[in-house]
Amino acid sequence: MPSPALRLPATLILLAALAGCAAPVLKDAPATSPTTAEVAAAPERYHDAEVVWGGKIVAIENLADTTEVAVVAYPLARGQRPDTRAPSQGRFVLVLPGFVEPMDFPPGRWLSLRGRVAGSEVRTIDRSEVVHPRVRDAEVHLWPREFPDDRGHWSFGVGVGVGIR
Repeated sequence: MPSPALRLPATLILLAALAGCAAPVLKDAPATSPTTAEVAAAPERYHDAEVVWGGKIVAIENLADTTEVAVVAYPLARGQRPDTRAPSQGRFVLVLPGFVEPMDFPPGRWLSLRGRVAGSEVRTIDRSEVVHPRVRDAEVHLWPREFPDDRGHWSFGVGVGVGIR
């Protein structure tokens, strides 16, 4: 039986390893899917393909029968979380049925989704025309409003701190 002095560090290492294993939020999703750039380059090739994407909402528009959510795409990291440190991968439009409360999908909110490619459209950003793949039939996971800063922070150290006012 290990001594108590050895059990504490081993327990801390085990807990840190378990905390690093994030379960995916979209169950039974495919392990890989085409990127937004791949779909934008050849939307007809990927029509009705299942995709798992994530990103940051930049706009929402309620139409007569659907709601369109414009999203800046980011690659997904552990647990299907958008990797906010990576460069963006283009944009896509999430098409949801019916009316969606804009306060639930505000610009700046992060999401992950699993859905099907439903063609593409050209939208103007500043003065550039950009192809936006469209995604329908989506299972959407909205990340907490404080994302990406909700992961908690770990630090270990020994020392003395002095505060001066």
